[in-house]
Amino acid sequence: MKLFTYTFIICLLIACNNEASTQGVTSEEKTTISTQQLKKQLTENGFQIFDYIDEKSGDTILMQQYFIAFLKRGDNRSQSKSEADSLQKLHLAHLGKMYEQGYADISGPFGDDGDIRGITIYNVPSLKMADSLANADPMVKAGRLKIEIHPWWAAKGFPLR
Repeated sequence: MKLFTYTFIICLLIACNNEASTQGVTSEEKTTISTQQLKKQLTENGFQIFDYIDEKSGDTILMQQYFIAFLKRGDNRSQSKSEADSLQKLHLAHLGKMYEQGYADISGPFGDDGDIRGITIYNVPSLKMADSLANADPMVKAGRLKIEIHPWWAAKGFPLR
């Protein structure tokens, strides 16, 4: 219980400090400043971006180019069960590493047994980089999966629903 209380107090102090540091700045100014900084950072790092005006709301939405990798059934599926299980563990570790390092935003398998086995959305500035990261996957190296990558535009910062 003491740990919970201390954690709550620390979070409260941090929240109060953050609020105090932005007093006198309107929420619109905070958004404008942070959007301008984000655009500058993305552009400096080589990302492709553009503004989209939502006709319904009139809001300006920042669009960013991502790269969606389709993980397709590969030509070499002759591994034993233990080899395939080992490759699957390495595959999941690779995808986890991509997420932790900020290169991939979302990954997951499809729920059917089709040729397209899953997707990964790469948050990187170039097709070349996305291709390199996707092809570093142990399942791809073993030929159990193959990669097909396409540029994909999405609104920056919008969550999945």
